[in-house]
Amino acid sequence: MSRRNTPKKRPVRADPIYRSCLASMLVSHILKNGKKYLAYRILYKAMNSIQTKGKDPLQILNQAVRNATPLVEVKARRVGGSTYQVPVEVKGERGNALAIRWLLQASRKRPGRDMPSKLASELLDASNNAGNAIRKRDETHRMAEANKAFAHFRF
Repeated sequence: MSRRNTPKKRPVRADPIYRSCLASMLVSHILKNGKKYLAYRILYKAMNSIQTKGKDPLQILNQAVRNATPLVEVKARRVGGSTYQVPVEVKGERGNALAIRWLLQASRKRPGRDMPSKLASELLDASNNAGNAIRKRDETHRMAEANKAFAHFRF
């Protein structure tokens, strides 16, 4: 891994139906074993089930990601012989990536049969500030709050 320069960020293409970059990022995270068509099918079935409940699926997705995005996280910093958990602010793209990852982990752990219904219910819960992804965000915020004393060890 080169320490000299960071690679350029590639622009994210919008998905074909909803024209949303966030939906495209979600598809990329759902993706397993290179089966992108299956990932798109899972997302679109979840969005359709949200739409049948009388809600705008794109708005629910945006709200769920916004609610699950953490503001601060802790990073390990080694000073002397000991390791400290230092609270650090989360930047925009990293926050979105964490939120999407937590939403998918929570939806995969949900009881149920098929992934589209689990994803739809997790998105609906997260948009209402409930669910496991929101619990994970709150846990991260609590850890950062508890380690506020080490904030002077910033990177």
